[in-house]
Amino acid sequence: MKLGVHVGYVVNRDLLLEQLQTVKAAEQFGYDSVWTAEAYGSDAATPLAWFASQTERIKLGSAIFQIPGRTPGNCAMTATTLDCISGGRFILGLGSSGPQVAEGWHGQPFAKQIQRTREYVEILRKMLGRERVEYDGDIYKLPLPDGLGKPLKIMLPPVQERIPIYLAAIGPNNTALAGELCDGWLPYLYAPEHAAKLNANLAEGAARAGRSLDDVAISPSVFASTGDGDIDALRDTIRPIMALYIGGMGARNKNFYNNLVSSYGYEDDARRVQDLYLDKKYDEAAAALPAELIDLVSLVGTKEQVAERIAAYRDVGVDNLLISPMAPDEAGRRTILQTVAEAAA
Repeated sequence: MKLGVHVGYVVNRDLLLEQLQTVKAAEQFGYDSVWTAEAYGSDAATPLAWFASQTERIKLGSAIFQIPGRTPGNCAMTATTLDCISGGRFILGLGSSGPQVAEGWHGQPFAKQIQRTREYVEILRKMLGRERVEYDGDIYKLPLPDGLGKPLKIMLPPVQERIPIYLAAIGPNNTALAGELCDGWLPYLYAPEHAAKLNANLAEGAARAGRSLDDVAISPSVFASTGDGDIDALRDTIRPIMALYIGGMGARNKNFYNNLVSSYGYEDDARRVQDLYLDKKYDEAAAALPAELIDLVSLVGTKEQVAERIAAYRDVGVDNLLISPMAPDEAGRRTILQTVAEAAA
């Protein structure tokens, strides 16, 4: 199992500039990959180009490029440019985002997501494979009919013969699609104790394409807060971000993360966190998260405790464990990454 670092969303310039130091430290500690995110602040691509110029070995992944934020053509152009800049180190992670961002920020309908994602990936395969692209889908048509467009082939060839495409997915149908079409799967709030059920959807999709789980890199993101002190204090560093996802990442009846932890047996807790969060009682929502749930989807505690948890992910077939270090400053994040690397050795 390989380690990656997920640097997450950027909410201010200082954090953006500090990310490079985190990435350099991760490369020094032997991490295999670094991943960036985007919502409606910084984009995920520009930092990766910067990291590529300042590193030598570490792979560079998007987790994720938002499908509603880019046409397939724009996504292919960005992907092949990053692959060339990095010398063939790019991994293309995609995701649907959610209705609030897709419709509220990008002005794109959040509808027919399975079909939209299928067509998007199929078109990207053609583009990144340097085919002249013709596609007649329900969502996308290239070239547009009855116009002046013609089938085009990307001008800049990528370094890699096949840029890996990973899909962020939580629901069963989207997870099956990752198994069918993609090289990797980017789950969130992934609990090893529930891996058999979660992976079953991935395996179902892989079987549709004559593949197995071995053909899809399972690559969950996990929060990490390490140290020898008060474990409740360590959990407290994770509470705000978990409360955001479970309570506020989506509408009351359309929150994939809330549905996921509910399926783990935390339905009442998930509902309470969401009610508090949507009432803008953010601190209370964070406090309402059970310690057991935090520990289920995170690396928390001493190096020895973290090592046990890493082993649990390894034992269920995780290929890449993407670490989100939860510390208020760069030095703290670097320390967490070093502890995790030592625990995984």
